Amino acid sequence: MDIETPPSEARYQRPDGERRGLILVHTGDGKGKSTAAFGLALRAHGRGKRVHVFQFMKVPSARFGEHRVFEQLGIPIEGLGDGFSWKSRDLEHSAQLAREGWARAEALIRAGEHFMVVLDEIMYPLRYGWIALDAVLQALRERPAQVHVVLTGRQAPQELMDLADTVTEMRMLKHHFKAGVPAQRGIED
Repeated sequence: MDIETPPSEARYQRPDGERRGLILVHTGDGKGKSTAAFGLALRAHGRGKRVHVFQFMKVPSARFGEHRVFEQLGIPIEGLGDGFSWKSRDLEHSAQLAREGWARAEALIRAGEHFMVVLDEIMYPLRYGWIALDAVLQALRERPAQVHVVLTGRQAPQELMDLADTVTEMRMLKHHFKAGVPAQRGIED
């Protein structure tokens, strides 16, 4: 590791544009996409802002770590799906759940009553064709100006990344799963 001198002056000019709702995308094959979105949700909630989290692949009865803490904090979090596709017994039912979930999320975004709406794991139903990309892009373009939307999942469509204000790609350099260490509560859930 190289030691460097701490900066003595700001490394950037402070933007002078108008504050507005942002579209933030967390994508890539690395770990941390949902975790980053949940961090934003917690940050906004900590500032007294209304936040709602939709999880497109989790079942409504899910009780992962984020569900437990968000419930304690009063942040609504909804599972909209029936698990990942390889666990589904009926893919048409999974697709229908995704469409119904998107309708709920879209209505909440368009209502403009929330500071932030998280669309966790939405890239899966987009990639599978269960939700129309054009409908999502249109809703994002037409959302009230103050609403921030965070979208997560692997392989975000280029059109979505082009529309977004901020895109972060998580890149896996090393993962414990590849070394044979299974998922662990409190880390993966």
